[in-house]
Amino acid sequence: MTKKAFKVEKTYEEINARIKAGEAVVVTAEEMVGIVREHGAEEAARKVDVVTTGTFSPMCSSGAVINFGQTNPTIKASKVWLNNVQAYAGLAAVDVYLGAAEVAEDDPLNKVYPGSFRYGGGHVIEDLVAGKKVKLKAIGYGTDCYPTTEAEKIVTLAELPYALLFNPRNCYQNYNCAINLSDKNIYTYMGTLLAKGKNANYCSAGELSPLLNDPLYKTIGLGTRIFLGGSVGYVTWQGTQHSPQAPRLENGTPKRPAGTLMLQGDLKKMSADWLKGISMQGYGTTLAVGVGIPIPILNEEMAAFTGVADAELFTQVVDYSYDYSHGVARNYGEVSYAQLKSGEIEVNGKKVKTAGLSSMVKAREIANILKEWIEKGDFLLEKPVQTLPDK
Repeated sequence: MTKKAFKVEKTYEEINARIKAGEAVVVTAEEMVGIVREHGAEEAARKVDVVTTGTFSPMCSSGAVINFGQTNPTIKASKVWLNNVQAYAGLAAVDVYLGAAEVAEDDPLNKVYPGSFRYGGGHVIEDLVAGKKVKLKAIGYGTDCYPTTEAEKIVTLAELPYALLFNPRNCYQNYNCAINLSDKNIYTYMGTLLAKGKNANYCSAGELSPLLNDPLYKTIGLGTRIFLGGSVGYVTWQGTQHSPQAPRLENGTPKRPAGTLMLQGDLKKMSADWLKGISMQGYGTTLAVGVGIPIPILNEEMAAFTGVADAELFTQVVDYSYDYSHGVARNYGEVSYAQLKSGEIEVNGKKVKTAGLSSMVKAREIANILKEWIEKGDFLLEKPVQTLPDK
C-alpha cells in the first residue's frame, strides 16, 4: 500500500521536543474547530502541535484491581467485600477485582421498583480515592499455607499495597440517543426515559470526545498516555465491544456506537474529583470517569479530524422500551450533537427535550487541564506500540 503524501508532516519526537522546549502550540478540540474553520486543515496543521480532548460520564465497565495485604496468620480469600460490596476474589490469595457496577450485598435491588441503588463498587472506588476508611471483610476455606478462614480490617487507599484502576471498556466512540416509545416510564443505564417519547437522553461530549477526534485510530492505541481520573493513565488495548466497522460519515466519524478503549492507571494518584460513584434509578450503580486524550497533529489529516464540529457529528435515535432490549436493528432518525446540545430534537414529527449524561463542563475542564500539563512540559506524548484495530 502506498503511503499517503501529506503537505505537513511531523513526528512524535519533533512534537515532544517542542513540548520540552516550551514551544508547542496546544489547543482544545473545541478551539481547534474554529482554527480549522478559519485557516483550513493544512494551515491548522502547521500552527497546532497537539489537540486535547475530554470526557466525563458514566462508564460501567470500570473497576479496580486491589491487593489488600496478607493477614497473620495468612488467608487465601475466596470471598471479599469492601463496605459490603463484593469484589471478585478468584485471582490469588489477597488479590481482588472490584467492579463499578457491583451493588452492595444488602441492596433491595428492584424489589421496590424502581430501585435506588444507593451504593456500589463505583462509590467504594470514589471513597478510596477520597481518602476515606473502608471496611474489608474476607473469608477463605483454609489451607495448610493459608490457615485463616475469616478476617476483617479497616483499610485506606494509602495503606493498600497495590491499587490499579483497570477499566475494560471506556470512552465509547459515539453512542445512541435513547428514547422510550412505550406507554410507561422506563429506567435504564441511559437514565429515566419518559413514556411516549417525552424526553431523549444522550451520552457523549461530541466535538470534545476523545475517539471522535481520532475516528480512524491513527494515533490512539497500546501505550497512549492519557489523563485518567485526575492523573496519568494509559490505553492498554481496545475495549470490550470494540466495533470499528460501524457505518461512518465522509469525515470518518461513526454514526453508531463504534470503538472503545481499555484503560488503566495508578489509583493511588487519582482524585475523587474525576472518579464519582453513580446511582442510576431502576438500573444499578456505575462510575463516572474523567478521561482526556492528547491528539498529536502529525499532518493535515489529523487537523481535519480534530476540527470536526458538533454539527458534523451524528448519532441514531433508538427506542429503549423494546428495540434495544430485543435486539431490533431500527432507529428513528439521526441527529447531530449540535441539535442534541441545543436541548431539543424532533422525533416522529414531535419536538422532544434532550439531556446529556456526559458533563460538558467537566469535559472542558479535563481538556484544559491536559493542555496546561503539556504546555508546562509535565506531560509528553507517547507513540502507541500499535494503534487500535480498525476492522
